[in-house]
Amino acid sequence: MKKYQNEGVIDRLVRLLISELLILGAYFWVGGVLSIILYVIGIIALVTAVTGFCGLYKIIGVNTLPKEQKETSKYIKVIFVLLFLVIAIGGSYASNFFTKKIFLDDYSRMNNYYKQTLFYTGQDKRDEAVLNYDKLVTEYAVFYKKYSTYHPYLFKSDSKFSTDLKEVSDTITSLKENVYSGDLKQTHTSFESVRPIFQDILKRNGFSMLAVSLVDFHDAMEKIITAADAKDANQLLSVYPEVDLKLKEVEAIVNDEEIQTIRTKLEEVVSLAKEGKAELLSAKAAELKSAFVKVYLKRG
Repeated sequence: MKKYQNEGVIDRLVRLLISELLILGAYFWVGGVLSIILYVIGIIALVTAVTGFCGLYKIIGVNTLPKEQKETSKYIKVIFVLLFLVIAIGGSYASNFFTKKIFLDDYSRMNNYYKQTLFYTGQDKRDEAVLNYDKLVTEYAVFYKKYSTYHPYLFKSDSKFSTDLKEVSDTITSLKENVYSGDLKQTHTSFESVRPIFQDILKRNGFSMLAVSLVDFHDAMEKIITAADAKDANQLLSVYPEVDLKLKEVEAIVNDEEIQTIRTKLEEVVSLAKEGKAELLSAKAAELKSAFVKVYLKRG
């Protein structure tokens, strides 16, 4: 077999790693034509890694196989298989976790402006409604462009996903004139139709509303962490009302012992800030973050 090989062990291991990264990328991280390209390159890299033969090397006269190297032993083959499985399982788990988190981050950023627009149209406050509507249009355009062509792993079997995104896009776009000069109360009612669409998307794809609320809280909590690390008690106290509100949204969904621990740690950080104990803020904020991460990894 050696005469049909032109790749050394290191060469083959690198190809194996690259092939799996490309295939994982195609499956979990990208869509459309790009995913097809990654699949093709990844499969070629995998085949050449397994066989030890590269056609391109043959054409250009390259050979990374040491002359004294014996035929690949069964032990090397076993190592290849084990390494392949470790990367496949670990990479799949990590990709599934992080693509889900990234989607929730993108959703929460866009949804924040939706909620603000919904609130201010309901309050009949046109200036605030227009300001948040314009930001919503911008954020949703980015969100729609990304997810109308790319479906994260959890959405791959959701045949209604793209249709629902288009429906939301059409609804938001159609309400511009009403937000700017129409009846805001009626506009508020029309905006309400967006909420159940996204709730249905999240529920049928295995997301819980707790997961969404946890991401919202995380983004606000990071402001507390930043202020604490900077030992800035005044800044910490100024952002507390926002963090408190986001945590109350989580508590409205579930308020068991783990969520109560987050609340306890948050209030302890705030108490230290009020007492002027700036040197203790960072350590206590780290406890808050640890309590949150424990919940998010299990239930986010």
